[in-house]
Amino acid sequence: MEKEQSTDQLILQSARDTFMKSGLQGARMQEIADKANINKAMLYYYYRSKEELFKAVFMQEIYKVMPKISELLAVDLPLFEKIRYFVENYIDIIKHNKHMPIFVLTEINQNPDRIVSFARENVMTFFHVFVKDVDKAHKDGLIIKIEPQQLIVNMLAMCLFPFAARPMVKGIFGMDENNFDDFIDQRKKEVPEFIINAIKVK
Repeated sequence: MEKEQSTDQLILQSARDTFMKSGLQGARMQEIADKANINKAMLYYYYRSKEELFKAVFMQEIYKVMPKISELLAVDLPLFEKIRYFVENYIDIIKHNKHMPIFVLTEINQNPDRIVSFARENVMTFFHVFVKDVDKAHKDGLIIKIEPQQLIVNMLAMCLFPFAARPMVKGIFGMDENNFDDFIDQRKKEVPEFIINAIKVK
């Protein structure tokens, strides 16, 4: 059993590396088998298709982060502090799971129903807490009228985009990996203040 689990994890790691390099369409099962140091027949014994293997890698990646994101939405803080807390920690989550944005975007394009269902079950159940925070801040005269859906999408997009477009961002601004990491760390402060300044009552 231990050997079987070890082989499975080795396959998943090799598949993750290959999917990241070549994408779902460009990835080849033979390359994944070679990276895992197994033959192709053994690979197909574990996973009958490339799509099934991609789904397994995707679920492994997404389960690392979804519970943490749910916790960020549910934390008991006033809205402005929650925005700062969410952005800083969400960026850290992505920074430590760098493969996740690519897998999510690929899955959105390949199988949107699956990721929508997964997000509803694991994240959106906590969204009502965020909605109440937004409504309270508006009633208290702290923020302008804004739909909570618009606000959370703005927060997610501003955090996620630099990671999803990492090669483009690095290329346009002439960044190496260290420069990019510094840029991301700066965004932990820049993004929440930008959002708060956009919604607070002047």
